Amino acid sequence: MPFLHASSTISFLFSLLLSLSFTTTYATGNFYQNFDITWGDGRANILDNGQLLTLSLDKASGSGFQSKNEYLFGNIDMQLKLVPGNSAGTVTAYYLSSKGSNWDEVDFEFLGNVSGQPYILRTNVFGQGKGNREQQFYLWFDPTADFHTYSILWNPQRIIFSVDGTPIREFKNMESKGVAFPNNQPMRLYSSLWNADDWATRGGLVKTDWNQAPFIASYRNFNADASSSNAWYSQQLDSTSQQRLSWVQNNYMIYNYCNDTKRFPQGLPTECNAS
Repeated sequence: MPFLHASSTISFLFSLLLSLSFTTTYATGNFYQNFDITWGDGRANILDNGQLLTLSLDKASGSGFQSKNEYLFGNIDMQLKLVPGNSAGTVTAYYLSSKGSNWDEVDFEFLGNVSGQPYILRTNVFGQGKGNREQQFYLWFDPTADFHTYSILWNPQRIIFSVDGTPIREFKNMESKGVAFPNNQPMRLYSSLWNADDWATRGGLVKTDWNQAPFIASYRNFNADASSSNAWYSQQLDSTSQQRLSWVQNNYMIYNYCNDTKRFPQGLPTECNAS
């Protein structure tokens, strides 16, 4: 084993103990068992004996749910089918988040669009309340036609965002370089469907067409492995996964904060220049 400084060893052991003190379960499937509907006045529904969950948005309100369990590290999958047709102005958010002013968060956000135009998938990572780490992508399929699997692998070394098993983003732990990384605050899984037509579609130029309401997003096949004894806890991208990640980023990435020198005139964030 390579030599570790005492502070690094203590930090690692602290993270490990925290992860063991929260959930070490393998949660699957049933939405009744794993989630609470938190808002929406009946616009969110669990169907098919707990195998399907739908969120609905109309002019009066959106809706949302959250996991019963908290996770400190995990390998989490959910299948989503997004709002079809003219979804401009709507946002379907699917994310991990802790509480408090210095919260951690790992985001998938799906920004709707007018019929025939592609959804935008936006990802972000917050550490100790600091975000501004957006990467945005088009998808290589129609995410409204069928269910697709959106995954977050979060271990002490990295966060990997994947779509149908294809990695689209990796955010490494660079605490040694002064970059905050989510590793000591347990997070719940949240999802919501809401109106954001002040910014979501073309910077707010395209507004929600309420004649299309209700807008509906669907969820199924939730899985969360939070047992640190399993392979995901030390998993990294192999050469094949690295090639797939490059394929996505070269062909489908439409925004990367690490290339936005106008946004960061004093210099790009530290992680953008680190290997």
